[in-house]
Amino acid sequence: MDDELVLNDPKLRAILDRVIELFYEFGIRNLNMDDISRKLKISKKTLYQYFKSKEDLIEKLFYYDEMKWSEKLSKCKLDDLNAIDILIQVSILVADEMSRLNTQLKFELKKYYEPIFNQFILKKHNHIFNRISMNIQKGISEGLYRPDVNVELTAGLYVRNLVEMHEKDYCMVENITSDQVFEAMFENHIRAISTAKGIEYFEKRKSEIKQNNKNISNQ
Repeated sequence: MDDELVLNDPKLRAILDRVIELFYEFGIRNLNMDDISRKLKISKKTLYQYFKSKEDLIEKLFYYDEMKWSEKLSKCKLDDLNAIDILIQVSILVADEMSRLNTQLKFELKKYYEPIFNQFILKKHNHIFNRISMNIQKGISEGLYRPDVNVELTAGLYVRNLVEMHEKDYCMVENITSDQVFEAMFENHIRAISTAKGIEYFEKRKSEIKQNNKNISNQ
């Protein structure tokens, strides 16, 4: 059965949500399929109806994460926005995802399930690269980004910076959060590629976002 059809099964999605919670609590390496079925209080037969193996389960977790990301993007109605607003909306989602990143789970995936991990990380990087490339082209056509921007080079640098931000000691300054690093990288990216019109628009949106966040925090 096609993975996309399988992951539209509400029961399977509920199982995957609970498995993610188990992995966060106990780690990936410490749980085998027997442990998972017991902690989820479902039979092994039911578990194996959905997953051929633990590796298959992990692959479906990656695919499920990708599906949820696409669902979040579709709710933003990006087609109605200009290039800068699209990048702002997507950056908010990325920042939220980064704040929930569990470094221990990433370590275990990379160490014990490296082929699966590398396959999906590469797919994710390619997806971000294509998104940023389209965003730059859209911004150029709208007069918000400079027409002389090297699209492939700039998109590649953006992806590289996102990847390196997850590495240890990326920022040598103490007491700097990952959110602050991301915000600085995002603003530098915008300022480097924008026209005067684009920078003026970004400054306006930036002040609106800060005011909105301030109002939310005071509620």
